[in-house]
Amino acid sequence: MRYVWLVFLLLVAVLVGRVTWVRLRQPALVAQSPVSAPVQPTAYVLSNATTPKADSVVAFALRQLGTNYCYAGSTPETGFDCSGFVNYVFARYRVPVPHSTALLISTGRAVAREQARPGDIVVFTGTAATATTPGHAGIVLSQPGQPLRFVHSSSARRESGVKISQVEGTDYERRFMQVRRVL
Repeated sequence: MRYVWLVFLLLVAVLVGRVTWVRLRQPALVAQSPVSAPVQPTAYVLSNATTPKADSVVAFALRQLGTNYCYAGSTPETGFDCSGFVNYVFARYRVPVPHSTALLISTGRAVAREQARPGDIVVFTGTAATATTPGHAGIVLSQPGQPLRFVHSSSARRESGVKISQVEGTDYERRFMQVRRVL
């Protein structure tokens, strides 16, 4: 019986140590969790210029072009769904975003469509004509004032997977919901 207690206490000590280590190593993730308001440097909030982090996010997202679509997928090996793609790209830069399009609509802060800049998240309704809830998302590529282009993982029958699309002049214009800034 003594060995059972020793093993139990050892496991508890390992778990407590692991939790403490994670909290000490990643304070930025705790500060920016989607549950609390994101902490953003003032320069990012006031400036319309692309930040170096946004450039890195976009470059990394573009390296995923051609990756297969996979429902609920979240890695390049298995493929991505739209929110899994967004989650994967931002996680690379320790920016927590949910793997759920329904939750992406409330991540970060809303930005006017005309002010969308590279690294912002764009959210659309689902494909049904009557859809009114979030159903698709991507990462903005275009500068403010340009036609809104984005990279995303599409489930389209023709040409599915990670690709670049444009909002204006396409069905995405009808489905457009919001742009969210997390950087």
